[in-house]
Order: sequence, then structure tokens, then C-alpha cells
Amino acid sequence: MGLKLLHLHLHGLIRSHDLELGRDSDTGGQTLYVLELVKELAASLEVDQVDLVTRLIQDRRLASDYSRPRERIAPSANIIRIPFGPKRYLRKELLWPYLDQLVDQLIDQLKQAKTLPDWIHAHYADAGYVGALVSSRLGIPFVFTGHSLGREKKRRLLESGMDHLQIENTYSISRRIGAEELALANANLVVTSTFQEANEQYSRYKNFVSKQAKTIPPGVDLRRFNTISKPNEFEEVQDLFAPFLRKPNLPPLLAISRAVRRKNIPALIEAFGRSPLLRQKHNLVLILGTRTDMKLLDKQQKDVFQQIFELVDKYQLYGQVAYPKFHRRDQIAPIYRWASKLEGLFVNPALTEPFGLTLLEAAACGLPMAATDDGGPKDILSSCRNGLLFDATDLDVLQNTLELAGSNKKLWQQWSSRGIDGIKKYYSWNSHVSKYLSLMKNQFNLSSTQSLAQVIPLSGIRAS
Repeated sequence: MGLKLLHLHLHGLIRSHDLELGRDSDTGGQTLYVLELVKELAASLEVDQVDLVTRLIQDRRLASDYSRPRERIAPSANIIRIPFGPKRYLRKELLWPYLDQLVDQLIDQLKQAKTLPDWIHAHYADAGYVGALVSSRLGIPFVFTGHSLGREKKRRLLESGMDHLQIENTYSISRRIGAEELALANANLVVTSTFQEANEQYSRYKNFVSKQAKTIPPGVDLRRFNTISKPNEFEEVQDLFAPFLRKPNLPPLLAISRAVRRKNIPALIEAFGRSPLLRQKHNLVLILGTRTDMKLLDKQQKDVFQQIFELVDKYQLYGQVAYPKFHRRDQIAPIYRWASKLEGLFVNPALTEPFGLTLLEAAACGLPMAATDDGGPKDILSSCRNGLLFDATDLDVLQNTLELAGSNKKLWQQWSSRGIDGIKKYYSWNSHVSKYLSLMKNQFNLSSTQSLAQVIPLSGIRAS
């Protein structure tokens, strides 16, 4: 009998098709990673069933897809949507009071099933809280991936000038850190994307045990992200940017991210705007999710876009910066290939980047990178040797790195080739799933199905 797996990813804006990446601060790369992981696991001959539990949402502002109780992803994989809290969509920081409702419902459903999952894999702090409680009650092995950790976020926000009260009111950071401590206290295994994440970020948690942590780099879908262009795809990309760019054939500095503070996009515009060399040699292209109606964006997104508009005005970047309101997910790979054809660069200026799936996608399409030196890009660059790193908190360093990275055509060609080869060697989904299943089976064959620590009530954890 094959494996039966349960994944938890709770905010609700996840479906089997047309992911709305960048719609808000909760729909980033981790959403794509979880969906792709579930699909690839379901395709494995070792796996009989994979279920992905998320929140059921009934909201007129959103597609009806998110209100379907069950959605098939693949022949042996489904999204299971369970209602908890209000019917409408809520950002993750507002879900904390309702998570115990999900715990109770999920335990009831699992008790009624013929067999329990071989393990529960929880993604992000809220799912970690739920997974820890369900695992403890039912004796199911528990795996935790934080993706973006609260202590690291708090550290960076304090460095950026926000005070403790602002951070608490905006991000419910104490509850988030407390949930992460709970998850770590109960996890049989902690899966990280990078060694830096385990050694520098998780190590700040009092309930983290280093032997719990195993690093498995994410995979990239090489069927989509590659150097093989389709007929007319470059013309379609050019049409997307034509309303913005005066000289569309200049090598682009391309950034793709959500419009949130951590991604540090205004700093990239500042570095570009104050550099005569960058403005002469490059365009700046920003893919920041969708903003069909600014009134529907959350406050953080509005603030980031307002900064962007003000900086474009400040440096009079009209005709040099593109920031389209909308793009389709199937346009992302052609955008990477278009940027590579023009010998551009992919830029990730985030204050911290837990991993950076877009860096893998870009490299697979032959596009070198210039990226933050905080987090996953270090691991990627050590494997692929396809660009430069910089301190994203230092505008001068960011500007100088971009000027240097775009100045040597021979080096660009080397970076491009190395990136393509490195992705195929180190970051394929086949390799990721093989490592993932091997690790899990070995871990749970060698250890008891009980947690490594007793459940600690969330109310009893101090999140300092």
C-alpha cells in the first residue's frame, strides 16, 4: 500500500489552476511551491493519496473556485476546503482566533477516515499551530516548514524603522512567533530550503533542535521554465510593456515579486533612478502582481505602490520603468526568456529571502541574477554561479552591483550558461521529490510516531 499524505496551507487563495500570485501579501512563492509539491508527490509511484487542506472562502470579490469544498488537482490529489471563521476572505494575520475551529473539524474528519495519513506537513506558522495540535491528538508524525519566520520578519521590520507596537498591530507577530515555537516543539522534522535558514533563522527559536532540521532545496518546473521559446511569445511580452518603455530593446532589470515591504522594490527604483549609467543602459521592469482596483489592495500594498509612483515622479523615469497592472501566470516564463534574449538581469532586492523560487525560474530560462545576500540566494549562487549578491540595506552597494553586473557581456554569457546547467543538476522536481520521500520514510521508520516534545499550549509560550 502506498503512502497517504496530508498537507496544510491555510489562507485559502490556492487552487489547481491560475494561481493568483501577488494578489496580496499571502500569495507568494510558497503558494506555488506547495501546489507543485502536492502535484509532484501525487505523480510518484510510492504515493497513493495526497490531500491539501485549506480554508473555504465565500466572498463575492473572489472567484467561486475558493468556495468549492473539494477540488481535484491530479488523479490522486485533492484540495480539501474547510470553512472556519467568517465566510469572507481574511489575510493570515486575522485568522488566529479561528484556528481552533479548524483543529476540531480536521480531527473529526480524520477520525472518520479508514486510515490516517502517514504524516502531516504544515506550511507556515498558522498551519504549524493546527498541525501540531492535530498531530498530538491523533499520534500522526508531524513535519513543519515555516517558509517565512516571524522572528526574522520582526528583526528586519525593526531595522527598517517600525516600532514594536506597529509590528504587533500589523502582523500579530507575537501570535505568529508563539505558533512557530509550538510547531517546533512538536515537529518530528523541520524541512528548510537552505542551510542559512536552519543555521541562522530557526536557531533563534528556543524550541528548535538542530537535529530536527533537514534541507531540501525546492524544485523548478523545467517543462515550463526553459530556454525554448514559443512562436510569437516575445511579441506578446513586448505588447505588455509597450505602453511604458520608450526604448523597449534595452536590456531589462527585471523584478518579479509581491508588492510588500520585505521585497524592497522602492530601493531598487531608487538605485536605478539615481544612476545615470543604469538609466542609459537598461530599462526597469517590475511585475508586482495585479492591481485591477487600487481600492481593493491592502494597506501595505497601497503604501508600496504609492512609494513606487512617487519615485518614478522624483527621478522622472517615464519611459524607462514598466509596471503593468495585470499579467497572466503563463506569461511569466516568456517574460524571463524575453529578458534573457535582451541580455538583461533578474533582480531580487528583498531585505531577506527565505529561498527565492523566482531566482530558479529565471536561471532555468537563461537569465542571470543580482540578488540579496540574505537567505536563499546564497545557496542558489553557490550551486549555479550565475550572478552577484549584494547587501539590500545599502543603496550604494545595490547600485554598484547592478552597474557591475550589466557591464560585461562575456561574463553575462557565462552566468547564463551556468544557471541553466545548475538548475538542471540541483533543482529539478524529480530530485526534490526523491529526496523528500526518502527523508520522510527513513525518519519515520527510525523514530516513534510520537512527537519529540510534549505539546506546549500556545498561551504558555512567550514570543519575545
